Amino acid sequence: METDPLWTLIAGCRRQGLTGDQRDAWLRAALTRQSLDGIIGFQAGLEQRMAESRTWSLWAAADRVFGGWCSDDTFCWFRHWLVGLGRPVFEAAVRDPDSLAYVPEVLRLSGLPRETWRDDRPAWESLDRLAPEAYERVAALPADALDAAVRAKRISGAAGGTATLHGPRWSALDEPEAARRLPRLSEMFPLPAA
Repeated sequence: METDPLWTLIAGCRRQGLTGDQRDAWLRAALTRQSLDGIIGFQAGLEQRMAESRTWSLWAAADRVFGGWCSDDTFCWFRHWLVGLGRPVFEAAVRDPDSLAYVPEVLRLSGLPRETWRDDRPAWESLDRLAPEAYERVAALPADALDAAVRAKRISGAAGGTATLHGPRWSALDEPEAARRLPRLSEMFPLPAA
């Protein structure tokens, strides 16, 4: 049974089958029913997952999916979306980003013009705001107080985040390299002709 507050709540959210604002509302409400430790654990878990998923290869996978253009913000929201797909998908993608080619949510996007992507767009922009909002409501403290609580949790044992990208640097725009490292995603999401 899952005991990590992040993965427990994400699994519950996935079972609801919601997207967009409804997904946010469900998760925000679920977070407000947590203890302060649960909210802190959720945010600490999210920050840890975001740190471990900051790899050049995962950025390249996002770059392929987004047609050769992935900004810092887009990469952040892409990784939030990966968290939203659940622990097995997230962990597989961190180990092997090309495994995303087998994920139903990614398969549905393949071949569709990017301008038609709506709720199925591979991004969850608001995920990192939900725990601070819940913490502010439950603790009756400013949302930034959650940062201090998460830092204290890290000091007592939880791993901290990092802004650096891990692994060897490479670009998804390098077609031979992309075909070698991300063969399935490169085929599914060809870059637009220059």
